[in-house]
Amino acid sequence: MVKSHRRLITMKWVSGLDWRVLIFAVPCFSLLIFFSISSAATTATLNSISSFAPFKPFFSSRAPQSPGIQSNSTPLPARVPAGLNGSRIAVCLVGGARRFELTGPSIMEKILNQYPNSDLFLHSPLDQNAFKFSLLKSSPKIAAVRIFRPEPIPETEPQLRVLTARNSPNGIQGLLQYFNLVEGCLNMIKAYQKEKNFTYDWVVRTRVDGYWNAPLAPEYFVPGEYVVPSGSNYGGLNDRFGVGDLSTSTVALSRLALVPQLDLSGFRQLNSETAFRAQLTTQSVPYLTKRVPFCVVSDRKYGFPPERFGVPVAAMSSPGPLSGAKCRPCEPVCQGPCVAEVMGSLNKGWSWTDWAGGGLQLCDAHGEWEKGWEQRFDRVAGPKLARARKRVGALRLKDCVKDFEEMKNRTAGSWDAPPANEICKLGL
Repeated sequence: MVKSHRRLITMKWVSGLDWRVLIFAVPCFSLLIFFSISSAATTATLNSISSFAPFKPFFSSRAPQSPGIQSNSTPLPARVPAGLNGSRIAVCLVGGARRFELTGPSIMEKILNQYPNSDLFLHSPLDQNAFKFSLLKSSPKIAAVRIFRPEPIPETEPQLRVLTARNSPNGIQGLLQYFNLVEGCLNMIKAYQKEKNFTYDWVVRTRVDGYWNAPLAPEYFVPGEYVVPSGSNYGGLNDRFGVGDLSTSTVALSRLALVPQLDLSGFRQLNSETAFRAQLTTQSVPYLTKRVPFCVVSDRKYGFPPERFGVPVAAMSSPGPLSGAKCRPCEPVCQGPCVAEVMGSLNKGWSWTDWAGGGLQLCDAHGEWEKGWEQRFDRVAGPKLARARKRVGALRLKDCVKDFEEMKNRTAGSWDAPPANEICKLGL
């Protein structure tokens, strides 16, 4: 009876309301409840994600594309990690210091200074140009340095079966010396990790003679895949640069150690690029090819225009990305439609370079570097890199020794090199 009475009162109260007010009020009240629940749910979700620190990069928004880096290839996956500034990065710098006064400052500016938490590992043979490494005293962090006197590497039966001397300037011995440089840098990284009791998240491997005209962007760091430049693949994969996590990089940099396995798999007469691709495929390492903003500065002479298997030489003034193509400072002799004609005649599986978007200008590299190349380089590289070039040209012995001693004092790990005085006297 009481319940019936209450129900009657309620019905009378509702019937007395202005239904127009209810029509307006009910949706508003519903929206208020919805936003309150959504806000609480979002907060809870974010809190739960933040509690899984190792997976944060996969939930974070993708880092923006770096200006100047374009690609007509397949876009990199959206799982590129954000927050690389919190990652441990090893930068492996290998090769001879032939034109390091031109390339070194660009490597510091476009790679090392972009990731100030990165550690530099230098592995290079001692020669008359090694004194130019004194420029590295300005590197943010130096982990380990090895400048060694090169010696012949014994050639094994598996190496002679797997590798070919064809198109290698110094034959199979040249390949072994190059492989030793790359794998030696990996060994330096392993030793440093053991000494400091940690592991790197990423390894960047680049050449001493690489000139960078734009920064190495975060988009090149792809978990579980090894990123290499497109073009200049000579039947395999471009091996002039690579970046990957520690696992993929360990395979990619094991150039000597994996030759016996390639032999057992039946591979024969491989050049550096085809051997590199075989390394990755036999070890089931996925790879991506992308346009990368650097070129390899070369003093070698190449015919122009290049024939089907010839080598195009880019002007350093090319907008790029040049993906490790050979280059020199020159007045371009071929641009626009001329480049399209030349590149169209090249074998795409050999020395061909991606020129889409007008990023490539060509030199006539059949002779020596042309007169006035210094001024051309300075205009292209800018005042900061021009000053570094001039500084090396005017370097005195005592200043060189002082720079190397400063480098040695700043090196956190091993320093394996001849005395600074000896390094500097070879070139000065």
